[in-house]
Amino acid sequence: MSQKNSEVKRSARERLRVEQERQKTSEKRRRTLKVGAVVVGVLVVAAVVGVTVASQTGGGEADGQSAKPISVGRASAPAKLTVYEDFRCPACGQFENTYRGTVKSLEKAGKLKADYHLVTLIDGNMGGSGSREAANAAACARDEGKFSQYHDVLYQNQPAEQDDTFASTKRLFQLAGKVQGLDSAAFRKCVTTGKHDKWVKRSNDDFRASKHQATPTVLLDGKDVYGDQSNPLTPDKLKQMVERKS
Repeated sequence: MSQKNSEVKRSARERLRVEQERQKTSEKRRRTLKVGAVVVGVLVVAAVVGVTVASQTGGGEADGQSAKPISVGRASAPAKLTVYEDFRCPACGQFENTYRGTVKSLEKAGKLKADYHLVTLIDGNMGGSGSREAANAAACARDEGKFSQYHDVLYQNQPAEQDDTFASTKRLFQLAGKVQGLDSAAFRKCVTTGKHDKWVKRSNDDFRASKHQATPTVLLDGKDVYGDQSNPLTPDKLKQMVERKS
């Protein structure tokens, strides 16, 4: 074999070796990128789940001698709306159905957090148990990460004040069916066993011990912004007040 042929063969083998090494390196890089993408994807999902859980917290628990409210919105929001309300209260329904869009928009923008204190004023004044049962069911929905959705459905389907429809677990389950993924075995057990009844009672006791007299009581950073009929609140006014704090 001539020296020239030998050199050609060595050159070919060298090119083949280099190409094989290049392919191995490329394949290793692809595997690394794929694993990295999976890890990033998991972290993103975890972050989204974390935000969802954080957006509907509290409720069903006691903080010392007080009942924690159910909070909706970013914890670090610059403004806080505090709402004392009763699911049987017509004025509460009017407030919720009028201000819902504004409150949700501000929550979504990270400008407002809303704390809900659920009370049983109508049960006490008119008899029945619909206020308590609906509040317990709302706390059960909180357990499933769906408080805000179920809260809205209850007010959108609020019965007349003297009608104790919310005392019926059957009706509460029917309304849960309007919230995707809520009407589960866990939710039904929570409702039927009155899992959060003690929290509801504590929440109502806190309200009775406060200086507030009626529902809804609506406070923005501790100041009553809804009770002054000489200067009535509007959705636009609420938005402007919150945005000034941003």
